[in-house]
Amino acid sequence: MFDAFIQQLESYEPFNEQERADKQLMLEYLRTNEDIFLRTNLRAHMTASAWIVNKDRTKVLMIYHNIYDSWSWTGGHADGDEDLLAVAVREANEETGVVATPVTKDIFSVEMLTVDGHVKRGAYVPSHMHLNVSYLLEADDSQSVRIKEDENQGVAWFELDEALTKPSQAEGWVVRNIYKKLNDKLRKLGI
Repeated sequence: MFDAFIQQLESYEPFNEQERADKQLMLEYLRTNEDIFLRTNLRAHMTASAWIVNKDRTKVLMIYHNIYDSWSWTGGHADGDEDLLAVAVREANEETGVVATPVTKDIFSVEMLTVDGHVKRGAYVPSHMHLNVSYLLEADDSQSVRIKEDENQGVAWFELDEALTKPSQAEGWVVRNIYKKLNDKLRKLGI
């Protein structure tokens, strides 16, 4: 069924306990849900995100997300595309206007994310899970940025540590457990 992606995820070495637990649950979902790459699966579906850094690895590019009303990483739904790296790159470029490219084709992070019910394009979307795979992308921080009005109301570069202070308090779990992990991993690996 999604053999290539399952193999890639199986070979991924988790960075911490959160990733170990989420990787196992993600593999279970992948093996038992044929529609896991489609958002028609209302309980859980695959998404891809990007941690976009500058060439010096001192800044991260974030968007002010309309639904979450907070600064956040870029990303989006797989919508049937099993190449999650391509999804992450496409979403990063669409949501920021910059040309971001992969630092590596390898998975950078995995996480199971809860999504509260919300209204999108006039329709109610019930609470569900995002089985998220993150990739490390790079962009030139001198490029012009562009807002994608139907998804965000701001695009800006922040120092790595500043990126942990910009999101709203409602995003506290994501900041402490995901964004901080991404920065820690970036620094540890020295990529």
